[in-house]
Amino acid sequence: MLFQIISYLLEVVSGLLTGACLLRLYMQLQRVPFGNPVGRLVFALTDWLVLPLRKLIPAAGRWDLSCLVAAFLLQLVQYLLLWLLVGAGLGLAWLPWMALFSLARVTVSGLMGLLIAYAILSWMQTRTPISDVIARLSEPLLQPVRRVVPLLGGIDLSPLVLLVLLQVLSIVLGHLQASVMMGQ
Repeated sequence: MLFQIISYLLEVVSGLLTGACLLRLYMQLQRVPFGNPVGRLVFALTDWLVLPLRKLIPAAGRWDLSCLVAAFLLQLVQYLLLWLLVGAGLGLAWLPWMALFSLARVTVSGLMGLLIAYAILSWMQTRTPISDVIARLSEPLLQPVRRVVPLLGGIDLSPLVLLVLLQVLSIVLGHLQASVMMGQ
C-alpha cells in the first residue's frame, strides 16, 4: 500500500511538472504570449529547471530543447525513484525507455485535457485570457481534423474525433511500454 501511495504521488508531481515543461515548449512553438495566467503558472512551475538547462542546451530554431530535456529528466527521475523503491532488482537499462514512453503518454494526456477544456469553453462562449490561450493552442491540432470531418448539423465534431484518436494512441503507447517492460 505504501508503495502505491508513493508511486501515485510521484506520478502526480512529475506529471504536473512534465506537463508544464511540455506546455511551455508548445506555447513557445505556437508563439502564445506568456503574460496571461496560464503563462505565469507555466513559468512559476518550470523556471527552476528550464533556465539552468537553457545555459547548457541551445535552442534548435523555434524548439526550446531545454523544455523537452527538462520534461524527460523529470520522468527519468520519477522512474529512478521508483526503481530505488522497488529494491533496484531490475536493470537500469529500461529506465530511459520507460521515461520516454511516459513522456509521450503525458503529452497525449495533456493534449486530451487541452481539447476537453477547449470543447467546454466553446460551449460557454466566454472570452477570457485563459480561453483565448486554450483556443490558440487547440486550433493547430484541430485544423487537420476539420479538413476531413465536416460539420454535422452545424456542430464541429473535430474535438471529439481528435480525442478518440488520442485515446487510441494512449492505448498503443501503454501496450508498447508494457512490451518493453516484458522484454527487459
